[in-house]
Amino acid sequence: MAEMRVLTAELQPEAGAALKKALGMTAADVVFEVRESGMKGRGGAGFPTGIKWNLAGAASGADKMVICNADEGEPGTFKDRLLLEKYSMQLLEGMTIAGYAIGSSKGIIYLRAEYPYLVPAIMKARQDLIDRKLMGHFILGGNFTFDVEVRLGAGAYVCGEETSLIESLEGKRGEPRNKPPFPVNSGYLGRPTIVNNVETFVNVPHIILNGSDWYRGLGIGENTGTKLFSVSGDVEKPGVYELQMGSTIGELLDLAGAEDVQAVQVGGASGITITAGELERTLSFDDLPPGGSVIVFDRSRDMMDVLENFLEFFVHESCGQCTPCREGNVRLLDVTRSIRDGRIASREELKDFFMLAEIMKLGSKCGLGQTSPNCFVDIVTKLAELPGGKGGI
Repeated sequence: MAEMRVLTAELQPEAGAALKKALGMTAADVVFEVRESGMKGRGGAGFPTGIKWNLAGAASGADKMVICNADEGEPGTFKDRLLLEKYSMQLLEGMTIAGYAIGSSKGIIYLRAEYPYLVPAIMKARQDLIDRKLMGHFILGGNFTFDVEVRLGAGAYVCGEETSLIESLEGKRGEPRNKPPFPVNSGYLGRPTIVNNVETFVNVPHIILNGSDWYRGLGIGENTGTKLFSVSGDVEKPGVYELQMGSTIGELLDLAGAEDVQAVQVGGASGITITAGELERTLSFDDLPPGGSVIVFDRSRDMMDVLENFLEFFVHESCGQCTPCREGNVRLLDVTRSIRDGRIASREELKDFFMLAEIMKLGSKCGLGQTSPNCFVDIVTKLAELPGGKGGI
């Protein structure tokens, strides 16, 4: 049973309170408050939310779009699922505030294909807000109109990337677009579009009600706000935890009851793998990726089996559009099996594959190919048993 520990649980706002306050502000002031909070996208990419809203609001075009990325496909991540189950009304309120801020009347929730059972909860929250005049036509008796619809994805990992998601919404094959143009200028159906994660939108009502200074004070140092983390693997208490942004990975693992740690995969399969000697590192956009997935492996696990599993996933999920990702992941999977089976005689034989990993990072079109080599580099460098022992290449 997943456990959710929320630092700000007692601060859950009354439905509509933040929207009422926002509608009493100018759209520019709403964007300013979100920008001054320093909140960066909680999906993992870390682009400043207020800057994104400001760019979309300033873009030419009347039919602007608000899109919620609820395509939670990163292995080991399930925080957004809990938010959708428990805080759908807060999510919709955050989207409505975003619509007001950028001048949009339409929102879309792009929901993970494996989460169809969440649609009734989302639609019930939507109807409750419409009944209270907090969504739909002429919100709170004013001139502002905003509504949302839910669309299901089809199970493609690559559609977690915003331009692939937009392609999918337009009925096309889910593949990343060339940028520029960026979605804030030309996104869904060519309209100025913001794409934010579920957790990002859920934070918005808190920021509007309590102010940017309050939100900044929740983090540590230059890291603002809190962050949800999905913790799974070899821990006593798996679940979803909320910590101050900038907390150490060790603090999180202590809460989850991790013992005999061999390695931790932070940020999903495409994130960073650390060892037990690196638990003082921080969960922040300056260090370990705070996307939300934390998978713990104790010393009973064969990390080459783990690596093979991750790379099989990337080979399957690559959209195949660009060569570095399409071919590179296959080659990294092949050499991983060679290492596991003892067919690699020395670390010298792996130099070309580390060069391949760098080419994939530089030459791939989207985040899948740019980050999929991370697990290979980290696990082979830090944890693989090879002639000469463990260590760098």
